[in-house]
Amino acid sequence: MAIQKSVNKITIPITIDRLSIDDTDDIVELDKKCFPTPWSASAYLTEVHNSSAYYIVAKTDGRIVGYAGMWLIMDEAHITTIGVDPDYRGKKVGERMLIDMLRAAVQNGAARATLEVRKQNLAAQNLYLKYGFEIVAIRRGYYTDNNEDAFVMWTKDMQQPEYRRVFNMNVKQIEERL
Repeated sequence: MAIQKSVNKITIPITIDRLSIDDTDDIVELDKKCFPTPWSASAYLTEVHNSSAYYIVAKTDGRIVGYAGMWLIMDEAHITTIGVDPDYRGKKVGERMLIDMLRAAVQNGAARATLEVRKQNLAAQNLYLKYGFEIVAIRRGYYTDNNEDAFVMWTKDMQQPEYRRVFNMNVKQIEERL
C-alpha cells in the first residue's frame, strides 16, 4: 500500500481549548462542512458531560476552525473525530489538535491510541503514520454514507522512550514553524 508524502504547508496561529457547551452550535455547523454524516448537537452535548471524553476546539481570530475528540478508557485513547474547516486544511490545524490529544492521553496514563480512518483519506493516514500509528485492520463498509472501508490504526506504547522521542521531534518541528 502506497502512502503519499505530504508537502510543507503553511501554519496559522491557533489556540486550542476544551470544548464547551457554548461551542456546540458552531461545532455542529462545522461538522456539516467536514463530514457527509455529521453528528447531532445532542451527541456533542453528551461528550461535553462525558467524564471519559476529551474534546477540544481550535480557534483562530476567535473563530472555531477545527475540533477533535477522544475517549480515555483505562490505558487506551480512542480518537473519535478530528475535523478541520475546509478553508483551513493544510495549515497544520489537525496536526496541532492531534498533538494536544496525544499529550493529554499520555498525561492521563494511556499507553496506546487507536482510531478509524477512511481508506481513501491519505492526508489523514500520513498524519497518523507520522505520529506512530500503524494500520492493523480493515473495517469493511464502516462508513455508512458510501460503504467505504476504514483502516483501524493503533500506536505502539506511547509511554516508551522511543515513541516519546519521535513524538517530541515532530512537535519540535511544528513549533519551529510557528
